[in-house]
This record gives sequence, structure tokens and C-alpha cells, in this order.
Amino acid sequence: MDEAGSCASGGGFRPGVDSLDEPPNSRIFLVISKYTPESVLRERFSPFGEIQDIWVVRDKHTKESKGIAFVKFARSSQACRAMEEMHGQCLSPSDTKPIKVFIAQSRSSGSHRDVEDEELTRIFVMIPKSYTEEDLREKFKVYGDIEYCSIIKNKVTGESKGLGYVRYLKPSQAAQAIENCDRSFRAILAEPKNKASESSEQDYYSNMRQETLGHEPRVNMFPFVGEQQSEFSSFDKNDNRGQEAISKRLSVVSRVPFTEEQLFSIFDIVPGLEYCEVQRDPYSNYGHGVVQYFNVASAIYAKYKLHGFQYPPGNRIGVSFIDDGSNATDLLRKMATQMVAAQLASMVWNNPSQQQFLQFGGSSGSQLPQIQTDVVLPSCKKKAPPETPVKERLFIVFNPHPLPLDVLEDIFCRFGNLIEVYLVSGKNVGYAKYADRISANDAITTLHGKILNGVRLKVMLADSPREESNKRQRTY
Repeated sequence: MDEAGSCASGGGFRPGVDSLDEPPNSRIFLVISKYTPESVLRERFSPFGEIQDIWVVRDKHTKESKGIAFVKFARSSQACRAMEEMHGQCLSPSDTKPIKVFIAQSRSSGSHRDVEDEELTRIFVMIPKSYTEEDLREKFKVYGDIEYCSIIKNKVTGESKGLGYVRYLKPSQAAQAIENCDRSFRAILAEPKNKASESSEQDYYSNMRQETLGHEPRVNMFPFVGEQQSEFSSFDKNDNRGQEAISKRLSVVSRVPFTEEQLFSIFDIVPGLEYCEVQRDPYSNYGHGVVQYFNVASAIYAKYKLHGFQYPPGNRIGVSFIDDGSNATDLLRKMATQMVAAQLASMVWNNPSQQQFLQFGGSSGSQLPQIQTDVVLPSCKKKAPPETPVKERLFIVFNPHPLPLDVLEDIFCRFGNLIEVYLVSGKNVGYAKYADRISANDAITTLHGKILNGVRLKVMLADSPREESNKRQRTY
């Protein structure tokens, strides 16, 4: 980013570079008029709390404002409340365009976060194992309106792990809970549900990290070992594959002890990590851990890529499946279905002319698109007439590639009142138009962050057409 204009003319504390994100989420990012002076920013934002500094981003040659600024508050709750109340407001009567306010990107996050971002409203807490969800709600409701509470339980015994989540309606409420609750809860912001890390060890947390919008797989992050002879005979990558129980859970063993953060960093190479935990053995110095993925495909890939991996250099780790009683046949069938669906969707996207040859079940007649997902979808509904007035537009982001148009239409029409859905040429994004706001909100609630046919969707309200530039060209 270009140079930021020096601000904080009012004296007082000015944070250094290393403390810009201390406490986390205490800095807001503003999109403002190029003619807005710093004095106006200080006047309008100081009611929300102690301002430690203000930066106005300027062109390094002309020194003119670029219409971007940052405001650093002393507390996260102050920054969140400023975002909630000032986003979409005009700073002065002469302004014709409202400002945009986000929680600023930090070193650990890949993008600015808005008022509806789940990462800012859900907290992760350590609680007594005797706590019920009602106890958890009663303890944390003093900080704001709670959307839901949940307690993490052992899937086999049903017993509480002493960990829980609290989801607030507003980011400022979650921030106040973290700032003001008893330290014994060790409250922190939770990861999004698709990447939550749950630890059952009281003294260990997974290192919470944020992702960019697309959740793209990462590659070439560790030099995997070659074909050297393993120090442990059990580390042969070809040992007894056919006799192993397959599951989403992995056991990790190392001659050298490791921390939870190190374990998370290693296995987060493979997308789909759900949680990890370190298990202490008081009778040995070996490292023991358990890793769980959201799907069996990720677990299989991690097992055969990381079994025998050297970490630290010279020390090989052993990775094996944990038999959790799952039906391996069903897991593999589901994995294969998701992989084939994703490959077919990718084939159609890369070469639309092949779509006519993709017929499921060998039938040559017209059939409904095949949808593979764990999401409970409503039944199909008729589309609204094309001339129906548009009440709400949705912006859709796909990862790793867009879904075929017929599949996309079949998914979004199930919420009723769909006018049309279309893709943006050459981009992993699209739009859906609805004749009813309730239908559009139902689509967001059901589909946002979910995986359909191997593609993760991010569904949100689109900007009004007047706020969008013509760079998004509609195409079929």
C-alpha cells in the first residue's frame, strides 16, 4: 500500500508498526471522499472511543488523498461499534455518497471484514464440563443479544469437552464479551465454521487464522520427503494399506514433542482441517496428536502425503488412521461422488460444448441436474416471469470454479421467486435476481459457506447497480 499520511495531530499515544493490530480488530478501514479532512474523521469517530491514530492514504507523488483512511482505536469493541453505526452514513451534509467502514485487514487476515462477517461475531470459550447451553447463554447474555450457543461434545460418549461457542448478533457484542468476561473463559474469536479448530486440552489452543475470500488450496508449502529409508519400520508408505481402517481422524506420532500450533500448521496444508489436539504422555518425550478433517478425502490425502514427513528436519512423523467406527465403504463412496461431481463441473466450465454429452444414468432425455451436497435443500419451485421487478440481487463467489448454469439455476430456484441467475465471463462469480427479499435471504442463510458438487459457495447481498461499475459484464 502507498504511504499513509501522518495523522494523530492531537498528540497522545501513537501505536508503532508492531502494535497496529493490538488488540486484534481495533483498526477500521474507511472508503471516503478524497476531500474529507482528518479533522472531520476525528470529530465523527471520537464518540465511539479513544482514537490512537488516524492514517489518510495519499499518493506518494502528489500527496493527494486517495479516498482511503484508517482509524486506530484503543479497544476492539470501539472499532466494531464505529463500523456498525457509521457504515453507509454520510460524514457531512455536503457529501453525496455514503462512506464504507470495515474492520481493517491485519497480518493474520486476508481481507477486510464487514459487519456481517461470522469471524467477528462468534467466540470460542473454555467452560466447566458441567455447563449446559443454558448456563453458557446465561453467563454471556450480559454482553449482548446471542444468536446461539453450542457446546463441543465427544461424538462417542456425548460428554462435554469443556469448550463452547457463542454467536452474537453484532461484532461489538462479541468484542465486549472477549474484553470483559472472566479470564478463566479464555475467550477468543472463533474461526469460521468451515475451518473451526477445536481443542480438548485446556492448556492448548489452535492458532486461529483467517482466510481470504476464496479458500483456495495451498501448494508447494513443504518439500515432501523422497524415498529415503524410514527410521521407523512402520513409516513405510506402502505398509498394509488394504488392511487399514479409513476415517476422517488421524493419529500423529513423533520422536520430538510438538505444540498444537505446530501440528495445526503442518496439517492445515491440506484443505478441510476441522480440528487438532496434542495429547501429553507423562511417561515419554514422544509427541502424540489427533487430527480430524471435515471429509475423508482430505484425511486420506493428508495421511499419504504427510506420513514420513520430516518435521523438524531429521525427525519423521508417523500418521495413521484412527478407527472411529465409520463405514469405510460409505465414506469412500461419498468421496468418489464428490470428486466426480467436481471434475464434471470443471469439465463443463472449461469446455461448455461438452455439456450436451454429460448425461447421468445413461438417459438421453432431459433430466434435472444432479446435486451432491449435505445441505438440506427445499423442493424445486417455478421461476418468476422474466419481466418481474427485481427486489433483491445476490452476489455469488465459487471456489474452485463456477457450477454449471443449469445446476446453479436448479439450486437457487428452490427458494422461490427466482427471476434469473447468471455467471460473469472469465470469473468465479455470478449473480441471482429475486422478486422477493425473503426468498433471497433464505438462499443466503441456506447456501452461504456450503459445498455443492464439490464447489464452495459464498452468497451475499449484491451492491445496487448504481454502485457497481460496468466492469462486471453479464454473460450467459
